Amino acid sequence: MNNNEVVNIGDTYLLPLISELYGLEGYDIRLIPPHEGGRNVVYTCEKEGSHSKILRIAFLPDRSRNDFLGEVEYVRYLFEHGGSVSNVISSRKGNLLEEITHNNHTFFICLFEKAKGKMLVENHYRYREGAPITEYYYNCGKVLGKLHQISKGYTPVHRRYHFFDRFNAEYIDKLIPESLFILKEKLTKLLTTLEGLDRNQETFGMIHFDYNDGNYSIDFDTGQITVYDFDNSCFGWYMYDLADLWTHGVGWIQFEPDADKRRKFMDDYFETVLAGYRSETKIEDSMLDKLPLFIKVTLMENIVDTFEGMQNNGEEPKCDEELSYLIKCLEDDIPYKGFFHEIYSCEEPFEYEERKI
Repeated sequence: MNNNEVVNIGDTYLLPLISELYGLEGYDIRLIPPHEGGRNVVYTCEKEGSHSKILRIAFLPDRSRNDFLGEVEYVRYLFEHGGSVSNVISSRKGNLLEEITHNNHTFFICLFEKAKGKMLVENHYRYREGAPITEYYYNCGKVLGKLHQISKGYTPVHRRYHFFDRFNAEYIDKLIPESLFILKEKLTKLLTTLEGLDRNQETFGMIHFDYNDGNYSIDFDTGQITVYDFDNSCFGWYMYDLADLWTHGVGWIQFEPDADKRRKFMDDYFETVLAGYRSETKIEDSMLDKLPLFIKVTLMENIVDTFEGMQNNGEEPKCDEELSYLIKCLEDDIPYKGFFHEIYSCEEPFEYEERKI
């Protein structure tokens, strides 16, 4: 089943039932155009005099009821403990998650408060007037630090999956084509290194696992960030979310031709992020020293996610310029996503000659 089929079923069958379940009568319910790699069908729900809401219909068969309950219970816990997240709204039955079966296919339904403000991309990557961009970097770290601090006291009722449930040698061997045997070896070695890392309460817990400016909104009056899209959340190292923040920071300086200037910018950027982060929670220097390792892990996630997407869509695996770049960085042990290396081109950022599979 694909996105378009779900939209058709939604229009004719699901939306009337969902309106009744959540009291959305009188709301203008509009489809949000899907983005590449999106897993769900998502709608905005608007009504004069009421808070706007976001409706999500999950339809892919690779997650269970337990997975979704683990996600929404975590979001509710974060919200109730002061995390800056879009709260999940209970249905009229008092459930955080509803499921509807149609023609033997189960759809999982969630409703969320719409975050105040808008995404950076909607503001053409301009930050709020009169405020330095460093305020934004600091707030990115601060909001994440608060979420991690709350996570350190979280005990789930329905447990989300563990990092190694998705990332393990057996699965990667099955998912990634045989011709990429060097990549497989490097990923297996990376997983072995991760298995040897500490997993105590201060280093390992529930994380967002996709923390970037596509998954939060900014109130451009105050600078406040509100986080959403926890559907990749899992048990992992807190350092992973910080490495994700590092890799998304490169966008601010990616067209700079001078590698030394790029490095200086990234050092300053991440120092500001960490100042915000440490204002809410602590992190040991021994974990921060592993930033290059966790940047590699973000590349692995990106590669796995890309091959999973091709598999879910029934496509033959192929390597475009972007995927080829990530693979090259891992195969050749090029650190920091190649951002300070000769492989990097500011004319064609994060692209490399297409690989034949």
